[in-house]
Amino acid sequence: MSSGAAARRSTPHEFWSRNRVPVAITSIFVALFAVFIVANPAVFLRYDIYRSFMSTIPFFGILAIGVTFIVSLGEIDLSFPSVLGLSAWVFAVVSTTTNSFLFAFVLCLALGLALGLINGLLVAKVGIPSIVATIGTMFLWRGLVNVLVEGKGIALSNLEGTLWQDVTVGRIGGQVPMQFLWFVLLAAVFGFVYRRHRFGSQVLFVGDNEPSARMVGVRTDMIKIQCYVLMGGFAAAAGMFSLCEVGYFWPTQGEGMLLTTLAAVFIGGTSVFGGKGTMWGTVIGVLLIGSLEAGILSIGLTGFWVQFCYGLLITISVLVYAVMLKRNQ
Repeated sequence: MSSGAAARRSTPHEFWSRNRVPVAITSIFVALFAVFIVANPAVFLRYDIYRSFMSTIPFFGILAIGVTFIVSLGEIDLSFPSVLGLSAWVFAVVSTTTNSFLFAFVLCLALGLALGLINGLLVAKVGIPSIVATIGTMFLWRGLVNVLVEGKGIALSNLEGTLWQDVTVGRIGGQVPMQFLWFVLLAAVFGFVYRRHRFGSQVLFVGDNEPSARMVGVRTDMIKIQCYVLMGGFAAAAGMFSLCEVGYFWPTQGEGMLLTTLAAVFIGGTSVFGGKGTMWGTVIGVLLIGSLEAGILSIGLTGFWVQFCYGLLITISVLVYAVMLKRNQ
């Protein structure tokens, strides 16, 4: 073996140093599922519950991919459930009036990107703190949806039994939901962008030290705008998938996804201060949040424990992350 190959081989210590947060989060995930399996093997050793998880988790999991980029910047976005709702309304209206899935999806995605652009401009160019800007647009877009629909839903019966429904939320072999495969694909692609592409490196650099990033020529404002545009696209995609699954649009579409999505990202080890994160951790966080309620109920606890366990998981994850960072300094 050449000396160069030997030099490139990672030692266990180097592997742990690079991957300590994903390994820690994965260990928490494995330990929690071990508890669920031991407490109720009749439920957690059957495929049915995992198929249920794969059907419901992708909708906020897709959102969590975009939120990972935003939080890595040291910013926040509280408006994405409202962006989802307004984009989903456009998809529902266009789909039912034109009977064209592709046209409806293009307009839905375009609106999501445009709403993300507005958030990005408010934060990067106008200089409004992201939490204030996105609280404003959160109420603005949700209020616009309520004004447009006047409390009425829209049935998407034209999608039932179509090829597009099979492609988006169908079942492979009657067992594996397509939306889960789309979530895995998106997480893999954007996980590569996040860790291996120059864009991802710049996002982490801006989140870690924005003045230094600006000094070396990184267009920090453009990076922020691009991340918010990306978030808007993910919100629109999640809205389309959720409509294809349930076949009905409600004015409250997207509500309830804010805290679960943010919780998944924070549990996954993405630093709220920016500059550090992992897409693998986000995926594990999504799986944890998406399965926690069913696990709690299956082991005999009441639903009142769910929020407590959410908070406990977030606190433990952040504590583990903080301890590891301190030891690394």
